[in-house]
Amino acid sequence: MSLLVVGLSHRSAPVSVLERAALAPEARGKLLQDTLAAEPAGEAAVLSTCNRIELYADVDKFHAGVAELSTQLGVHCGVALEELTPYLYVHYEDRAVHHLFSVACGLDSMVVGEGQILGQIKDALALGQELHTAGRLLNDLFQQALRVGKRAHSETGIDRAGQSLVSFGLEQLAAGEGSAADGGTPAPGSGAVGTAAWARGRRALVIGAGSMSSLAATTLARAGVAELTVANRTVERAERLTAVLAEQSDGLAARAVPMGEVAGELARADVVVSCTGSTGLVLTADDLRTALAARQARTGSGAHRLDLLDLAMPRDIDAAAHRVGGVRLVDIETLAEAAATAAEAESSASAGAPAAVGSMAADVEQVRTIVSEEVAAFGAAQRAAHITPTVVALRTMAADVVASEIARLDGRLPDLDDKERAEIKQTVRRVVDKLLHAPTVRVKQLAGEPGGAGYADALRELFDLDPKAVAAVSRADSGDPQRERA
Repeated sequence: MSLLVVGLSHRSAPVSVLERAALAPEARGKLLQDTLAAEPAGEAAVLSTCNRIELYADVDKFHAGVAELSTQLGVHCGVALEELTPYLYVHYEDRAVHHLFSVACGLDSMVVGEGQILGQIKDALALGQELHTAGRLLNDLFQQALRVGKRAHSETGIDRAGQSLVSFGLEQLAAGEGSAADGGTPAPGSGAVGTAAWARGRRALVIGAGSMSSLAATTLARAGVAELTVANRTVERAERLTAVLAEQSDGLAARAVPMGEVAGELARADVVVSCTGSTGLVLTADDLRTALAARQARTGSGAHRLDLLDLAMPRDIDAAAHRVGGVRLVDIETLAEAAATAAEAESSASAGAPAAVGSMAADVEQVRTIVSEEVAAFGAAQRAAHITPTVVALRTMAADVVASEIARLDGRLPDLDDKERAEIKQTVRRVVDKLLHAPTVRVKQLAGEPGGAGYADALRELFDLDPKAVAAVSRADSGDPQRERA
């Protein structure tokens, strides 16, 4: 079996395609189960975020695996395969490992170095464990990816560059303060107003109480908003979030409301962040016009501006909001353009660029080195693990031979006393252990090198090991897919 990943992300597909291909939470489990039911796949895991959908599998045939995984993605994303195919990328074996480790470190994120992806990888592993679709390979892979990501953040300064998508989005809103015309979107990096200065004293509405929305609420509270309202379908979840934020933030008025009250809250808000799992629009252009009109009627002022940040995929807020006077919208598409502009600026920076640019480049290079080291270590460990069942089966066969010969000795020399019999048994076992020690240790070392898998085959042939015995050890070695949670 071999590792294969098929997916699409902000790097390979336009936002319009990503939006259509977004997987609802309930669809992820069905995708995994259907992938596992397909003949080429023995294990499966799905990593689904606002800007990537990746299906990982342990397959026995490369071409059949690519075809099946691509088909499953198309079926469960609801996008025709011929339309999806131009945007799909494929990674196999070590390249697949390298890709996931790079993703875990934030090197493949829209905002380089962001750490939120680690939580999303952890969620992907948990789902695979819960549904028993992640076996030994994918458990090892995803747990190692989490460790690699944590190592990158602890050993390098990638955090200096890394921000969450939430922080990046709020920065884009703040950057456009006072510089964008009504209904416009700020140019990336424009304006000089910091996020804290922009947020201070404002009334914020967060729609949703999932991980991204909770991060948005926490970020806004720390930035200094005066009032924070969280709307969610399960209002109890929103209440738990606002209670924690109110306790942690001095002077913050935090409260929770059901989704049915969003329209009323919209008329009071200065800034709105939305990230729900809805498959339809949460806020339409007409909703925004109605809210602004209500606000104007109540205050008698038409100067109010409403800042919107849409982090959902598919989108929560109507793209037509860009054309509503008094509204400024930043969405995933806006953020993708801003991130691309920032990346282009950094890549073209000369040696005489500010120190911060050079520092970030050095951090990224250091993380890439960590990824390469960890990919090599993971490959060696997997190759060594591949031979372990054969070594165990060999030692089991040797122990059976010893037991059989001792039994024959007992029959031929029944007058041996217990002390003599024990000494003979111990001597025979020591001889067998010494004969097997050097070759089994050496074969494990050799198996960790590229091409080392062939040594397991050689052992099986030389000692005529029963393939069923080796397979039985492999099944026992893989254990419970839920044996360890990162």
